[in-house]
Parts: sequence; C-alpha cells; structure tokens
Amino acid sequence: MIFLIFAILMSSVEAYNVLIIYSLPIRSIALLGEGHIRSLIAAGHEVTFITCYPLKDHGYGNKLRQIDVSNNMYSLPDDGIMDIGAIMTSGVPLNDVPSLQETSILNAISTFENEDVKKLLNDPNERFDVVISDLYETELFAAFAVVYNCPMIWSYSMGAQSSVLRLIDEPTNPAYTVDYLSFNMPPLTFSQRIQELWLQLEWTVLKRFSLQPKEEAVYEKYFGPVLEKRGRKLPNYVEIMYNASLIFGNEHHAVGNLPRTPQNFKFIGGAHIDSTVKPLPTDLQKLMDNSKHGVIYFSMGSTWQSKDIPKHVTEGLLKVFGELKQTVIWKYEEDLPNLPKNVHTLKWAPQHSILAHPNCLFFISHGGLLSSTEAIHFGVPTIGIPIYFDQFLNVNRAVSKGYAIHVPLTTNLPNDLKPAIQTMLTDSKYRKKIWDLSQIYHDRPVSPSAEVVHWVEHVIRTGGAPHLRSPALHVPFYQKYFLDLVAVLTVSISLVILLVKTICCKSSKTIQRKDSRKVKKK
Repeated sequence: MIFLIFAILMSSVEAYNVLIIYSLPIRSIALLGEGHIRSLIAAGHEVTFITCYPLKDHGYGNKLRQIDVSNNMYSLPDDGIMDIGAIMTSGVPLNDVPSLQETSILNAISTFENEDVKKLLNDPNERFDVVISDLYETELFAAFAVVYNCPMIWSYSMGAQSSVLRLIDEPTNPAYTVDYLSFNMPPLTFSQRIQELWLQLEWTVLKRFSLQPKEEAVYEKYFGPVLEKRGRKLPNYVEIMYNASLIFGNEHHAVGNLPRTPQNFKFIGGAHIDSTVKPLPTDLQKLMDNSKHGVIYFSMGSTWQSKDIPKHVTEGLLKVFGELKQTVIWKYEEDLPNLPKNVHTLKWAPQHSILAHPNCLFFISHGGLLSSTEAIHFGVPTIGIPIYFDQFLNVNRAVSKGYAIHVPLTTNLPNDLKPAIQTMLTDSKYRKKIWDLSQIYHDRPVSPSAEVVHWVEHVIRTGGAPHLRSPALHVPFYQKYFLDLVAVLTVSISLVILLVKTICCKSSKTIQRKDSRKVKKK
C-alpha cells in the first residue's frame, strides 16, 4: 500500500530537464549552481550541469549529468588579482571594468570551444525545458535557450545591480543606488552621486561599444551553424539579451539599501545553504565543544587563499592569535609550522558547520557575498577584510548595519586586526545586531531553495512567464523619459515665442511707419 501511494505521488510530479551553466572558474560562484542542483533534483527534476568544478560522489545517480569545462581556468587573467600577497604589496585596479568584461567573453569562448559542449549543442536529440545560467558581464549564454527553444533564467551571484536589472526592466538610479564595484553607501553625497553616475555611464558605454560587438561576433560564429543545422534562423543578439524570463539575485531584503525591482527579479539569498547542517568531523567537533572561551573562525574564501599572505604578515597574525585565550580556526591551505597552542589550521573548512556551532564567536572574512550571507544565516558577527569585486560594498553594508568591523588588507594587517578583535570580543552590540538581522532573514514564507524550485517550475509551466515581465522593456528610451513630450513642448513654445516676436516686430514697424508719415506731413 505504501509503495502504491508513493508511485501515485511520483506520477503526479512532472519531471523537467534543466540545463544549468556555471562556467566561470570561481569556486564560490559554482556553489550557487550546486545549490540549485540540490533543490531541483530533490524536487524530482533532471539536471545537466556545465561546470569547472564537477561534483564527486554526489549521490544523484543518473539525475545529474556533468560537463567538465575546467579548462576555463586558463581564461582568467594572470595579473595577480587572485593572489592576496600581490594585492597587499602592489594593489590591483579596483574598478577595471574593461578587464572584467574582457574576462567574461574569454570565458564564454572557452566554454563554447569545449568538445563536450559542442557535442551537446550539435546533438539534435537534446531537449531542455529551461536554461539557468550564471550571469557575469555577458549575456552570451542566453544562446543556449535559443538552441533549445526554451525559457531563459539568469542566476546572478550578487544582488539587484543596474547592469542586471536593465535586462528585464531598466537601470537603477545612481542617485541612491551603488555599483557592485563601489565603496559608497547610501545616502550619497553630491560627489558620490557623481561617482555612481560615472560608473554607470562608463559601464554602459564600454558594454555597448566595446563588448557587445565582440559578443555578437562570437554569437554568430558559434551558434549560427548550430541553428542552421536545425533549419532555423539565428535571432538578433540584442533580442535574446532582453528575453530572460526571470533573474535570481543572490541577495536578501534583510541587508537593506535595495533598489526597486520588477516582478521577475527574485531575491534568493541563502539558497546555496543546505537546510540541514552537516555534522562536524569528530576532531573538529571536539575542539569546538571544548573551547570554553569560544572560537574565532578565519577564512579568506575559496578564490583567495591565506597561504599567499606574505610570510612576515602571517607571522604577525600568528603572534596576534597566540596572545588570545580563544581558539582560532584558520583556513590555511598549506601546512603551517610552529603554531600557537590555541591556533588550528584547516586546508579545507566545513564553513557552514563551523558557523553553526554555538561556540563560534565571530568570523574574520574577506566579505564575499556567500560568506556574508552565511554570517547572517547563522547569526555570526564579522570582521571584514575586503579584497576585490563586491566585497567592499558587502563589508561597508555590514558595518553600516552594525554587525561588522572593516579592516583594510595591507601588510599592516596584524596591527590593524588586533584592536578589531578586542572590540569584537568585548562589545556585545555586534552579536545583538547580527542576531536581530538573522531573525529578519529567516522570517520568510518559504525557504530560498523552495522558492527557486517554485519559480523554475512556474517559468516552465507558463511558457516563460510573460505575465511577470516589465512593460519598461517595450517602451523606447525617448518615451520612457518623455523626451518626445519635451520636444513637442520645446517646439510649441519656440513657435509661440517666434509668433509673438513676429507680431511684435510687425506692430513695431507699423507704428514706426505711422510716426514717419506724421513727421513728413509736418
């Protein structure tokens, strides 16, 4: 009887075939894709995953097919931006928009050149109900939805940004919203508003006149022949750029300072966090349980690694940590000799499980959005040491919310970090602030992973969810800002002024002639 009920329930669930693309060789971003996989397969769907980080021993069976594009690692620029030591000593250009855009298109080309991706595209028997792709600076991956004639969903690793919202509605207003590469926090001063306006204009000009022509050429080269084999004409690139059904934003309302968003932009921050916290390894569980003064967790994420910190800085940090009575767990990717008794290093750290432990006092982090979201999820205050991308914005936002302290990434890090640690240990306001924010974060009608499944299924069931789309996409620029009205009023007023001037001029000449006649008669 139980098996009969189970069979009936399973037959009532329609399984969809989903293509998920996370081809950027950034480990933290790939975790978002893995979160989508976990949720969708649990809901009974089948997934094909294009990734630089194939899952091992995943337990999904034939529900998951993976295409390895790890060679995309070579598409990243070798300019030191992934090396903490190089950044500490030399620095990097923080707002290098051209470089970021160029990286995005090189990554796309590397993906399309992958032999297994080519086989996927050229197989006429392949069918997908929806394509979900990571979105970073290029919309080229929307071409997959064109090939399979199915809806397109973007998954954005950051929040409601201008460059993303423009795809489904319109850009944000730089008078009160900031770019993801910005250091500013609203409310903005006059000079900050000018900075944000410039960043938005710079991005738009570079995108339109530099990157987009390259994208169109790549689109035609790789997808023209694929569509031709299927007897179809390649749509205009601009048309597919603005044809997304939905965008998932890796952010949550709890962080605040968010712009208005259209109906088809969904905040799913925290969807990568499993609802069940995995148990810690036995030795780590024992260590944290027995840390009577609490635990400080230190990790610079998966992209930037602590092992690259200069030796003298590392020694300074160990000296600072060794003076504490608290236990310090440091994600350090190599063996580190001569550790103080209270310092323990891990080459890989089960971050969720560590943050979830009640003895975890605070988190020393680089401020990546995944780590920032996890800190809120588990209610752990942070000391933020931002390195690049949106990390400065995330840390500044956390500071403004009152649950974080900002420490700059320099060779003076040990001296700057020491007072921040003491403040975090002695001032309880940081833990109270993060706890209050965590309550807001968790006060949701459904979990973010459940929301992902719902909206993916909704988009498929409704043929691309056209009812959620903003009418702003169909209104020309000149109509949206009433430039046609301004033109009509300008012309009308000009004509009236010209008419009045003409009448006045004629009247003046008539009066002058009359006066002239009177003079002659005299």
